Amino acid sequence: MTSALLSLSALLTASALAAPAAGAAPQNDRPAGVPAGWERVTGADLTPITGASGRQQSPSASGRQQPLSGSGGSASAPADESGPLAVKSMRNGRFTATEVNYAAPNTGALRARSTAFTGAWESFAFEWDEAVQTYAIKSLANNRYVAVEKNFTGQARNTLRARSTTAGGWERFEIYHNEDLNLYALRSTLNNLFVAMENSYTGSLQYTLRARSADVTGSWEQFDLYNIVG
Repeated sequence: MTSALLSLSALLTASALAAPAAGAAPQNDRPAGVPAGWERVTGADLTPITGASGRQQSPSASGRQQPLSGSGGSASAPADESGPLAVKSMRNGRFTATEVNYAAPNTGALRARSTAFTGAWESFAFEWDEAVQTYAIKSLANNRYVAVEKNFTGQARNTLRARSTTAGGWERFEIYHNEDLNLYALRSTLNNLFVAMENSYTGSLQYTLRARSADVTGSWEQFDLYNIVG
């Protein structure tokens, strides 16, 4: 009898531990790894989202920039048609440029270092692939696809570089949008990490973009996308 009571007690204890605590937050159907407040953008869905909360930049000699528009904005070319975009870091308020003149191994590194849009250096095509449901990002400065340098070491590990002639696993990204902030985040499918801008770096890799964050923690991983018009 004592042995049976002990067994029953152990069973009840195990059941209590397995049951959810009273008042526990209900589970939602958000996919694993998607930060709260962020939704994944696919295909032509990139364009209808209002992009930059009305922010504008001064016109450049070669054209002018408009935030990605939708409700409350003017029409723009769908992202899957490779309309050129500019990528602005919210950490330092600068546009991302491709360092085509850097020496190897950092040739083509992406850095948020331009105070204004000047041309091809800051121009990117976002190409949607329906088969794999991800984007490839091509720099118009050198017509190379952006890859994540997972095998680099030290501060350069996971650096984004425009260096590939084709888009494979190293060159695939997911895009996320935060409706409240009207901002974007990029995640590499190679290592499942979000792209951050290294504002604290010094030297030639200062402001480099790296796929190194497990979450969107703030302005480090937040970007604005601008249509390049004209």
